[in-house]
Amino acid sequence: MSQETNTSKTKLCPVCGTRLNDSATKCIVCGTELESTASTKKAEQIRAKRLPEITLSLPAALGILALVITLGAAIVFLIIQGGPSPDAGDATPIAEAGTATPSPTITITPTVTATATQAPTWTPLPALDYTVKSLDTCAGIAASFGISVQSIILENNLSANCDLYEGQPLLIPQPTPTASPQPTATLSDAQKTDIACETISYEVQANDTLSSIADTYNVSMSTIREYNGLPNDTVFEGQPLQIPLCQREPTPGPTPTPTPLPPYPAPNLLLPSNGASFTSSTDVITLQWAAVGELDANEAYAVTITDLTSEDDTTIVEYVNDTSFIVPDTLIPTDGKPHVFRWSVYIARQLGGEEENENWESAGNVSELRVFSWFVANPE
Repeated sequence: MSQETNTSKTKLCPVCGTRLNDSATKCIVCGTELESTASTKKAEQIRAKRLPEITLSLPAALGILALVITLGAAIVFLIIQGGPSPDAGDATPIAEAGTATPSPTITITPTVTATATQAPTWTPLPALDYTVKSLDTCAGIAASFGISVQSIILENNLSANCDLYEGQPLLIPQPTPTASPQPTATLSDAQKTDIACETISYEVQANDTLSSIADTYNVSMSTIREYNGLPNDTVFEGQPLQIPLCQREPTPGPTPTPTPLPPYPAPNLLLPSNGASFTSSTDVITLQWAAVGELDANEAYAVTITDLTSEDDTTIVEYVNDTSFIVPDTLIPTDGKPHVFRWSVYIARQLGGEEENENWESAGNVSELRVFSWFVANPE
């Protein structure tokens, strides 16, 4: 008996696994509806017409994603580096606002200002009445009262020679202190000579000539012309002139009361001016005078300073070879009161002795007497 070969197509039930004919539409065992072969082929044909599907592995997908991110970042970077946007130029950078720190409040403590002590003021003193005595001269009267000869001439409207007669009434002006700046440097010989020369101001009047003015003041025409820088002897009304009285010509004729003079004339005092005032313990008071000539080895200038307001009229005498002297600190007022000092200078000659201030005698006339005041409000 030969074996038949079943060549018909079959299919299995997807539910119970029964083998069924390929054309069966329903399982005869479990009753499950089956798709026919025709519909299956039709579905396969429909699926065959769909687009092709691409299947990627996980590493390939991650690589593509990383590539896309890198390209996007590169594009953004190129856009940023390509330049600012059109409106970027008008943009104003806004500073980051910080936290405000309150400033400390400074309380100013008022400073106590000390009230300055007013320096004493000087009131002009009235002139004194004086009657000329026998043998009186203007220079002697001026030295007695501590004033200049010129002040007596101007006060009494006297001639330039200051001629006096016995019994003549005079008005003696009292010295009025005036502030004087401190000397800043030692004066040269020429400056000392100019300052020491006593002058008087004169305004040319109608009918005046240079000759008549010279005769009035006993000063030569050439001296007046050179002293004022005049090109010739012509003067005009109202012209101001300076008459150097220190260059007056000697008066002809015998002197009524001849008096032998010492070898040296009285030194002319320069600084400080008469009546100068000083108000500090740190002030450097320098007394200056004009030189009278070349002194010998045993001669010197004797400087005398007297404290007129002290109880015992404290007086010091110093001998110097220079034409200036600094008032020592020992004379600084320490009682808080104003002190008035009188000073003068004359030439002294030493007759011998081992000590520096021994055996001195006067060798010339004493200068005019000058005064200065020194007031220290708060002495240490």
